Amino acid sequence: MSSPNRTEPSPLTFILTGIPGLPTSSYWMALPLCCLYLLMLLGNCTVLWVIKTDHSLHTPMYSFLSMLAVADLGLSLSSLPTVLAIFWFGASSLRFEACVVQMYFIHCFSAIESGVLVAMAFDRFVAICHPLHYASVLTSSLVTKLGGAIFTRGVCVVLPVAILIKEMPFCRSHVLSHSFCLHQDMLRLVCGDVRVNSVYGLTAVILTKGLDSLTILLSYVMILRAILTIISREARAKAFSTCISHLCAVLIFYIPLIGLSVIHRFGKHLPPLTHTLLADAYLLVPPVLNPLVYSWKTKQIRRRILILLCQRRTQQRA
Repeated sequence: MSSPNRTEPSPLTFILTGIPGLPTSSYWMALPLCCLYLLMLLGNCTVLWVIKTDHSLHTPMYSFLSMLAVADLGLSLSSLPTVLAIFWFGASSLRFEACVVQMYFIHCFSAIESGVLVAMAFDRFVAICHPLHYASVLTSSLVTKLGGAIFTRGVCVVLPVAILIKEMPFCRSHVLSHSFCLHQDMLRLVCGDVRVNSVYGLTAVILTKGLDSLTILLSYVMILRAILTIISREARAKAFSTCISHLCAVLIFYIPLIGLSVIHRFGKHLPPLTHTLLADAYLLVPPVLNPLVYSWKTKQIRRRILILLCQRRTQQRA
């Protein structure tokens, strides 16, 4: 029989960090963040709506763009609850289980977005290097299979990371470096042997983002070779212009990701603000900028949005 004075162990809780040097609850930071999240929601939902309603956009290129918008939404919404809770309400504590779930979804959607960027590079490769075979190669069936494979890879590769971290003992400080949970950040608080976690985490990154970036690079080497063989200068410019949006999306995604990975491993001497800004850029910059880039550089999407705005103005005047 248990003693009535015996207390149950308190659940493991992590303390999330806002921006170093600012109070936990900071309305002047919460407002811009809310605006960024709203811009992200509006931009990506608009892209999805335009592609769904315009039947001329039901092509492989725009199917992959829809997948990119969904991945961007998932990546941002995974961090939304804790970021806004910290800056609006000063609620910085988060249960361990919730932290693991958030970490899983952030890394899962990040892996999915990386895979979608590879699929989009393959789409541009076929369109420019083998234009006569584009319709026969990129069929709707293949696009569906690629989407399923990208989603399955993201889900399965990240799942062991969450399972392994869940079994680790945490006996050090429970203060994380960011306003959301990342695997590298949680791993530094473990007081046991983290070799298996570190090796698998590094392997997962190499097999996803490492191979993805090399595949994209190889695709663009072949695309560039094909473009340089085109005799007409106008045709070369037109072919290259179809890749600009995707190149921007690749740079927007990989530059903050690489910077964050390097800082976590080799930049421990850097001020905490550097870690915070790069982590926020990693989660916020791609979802906010991708719909803006594609809306601006893609004539079909831009035209559809302008038609929608003109129709609303006409209805308001009537």
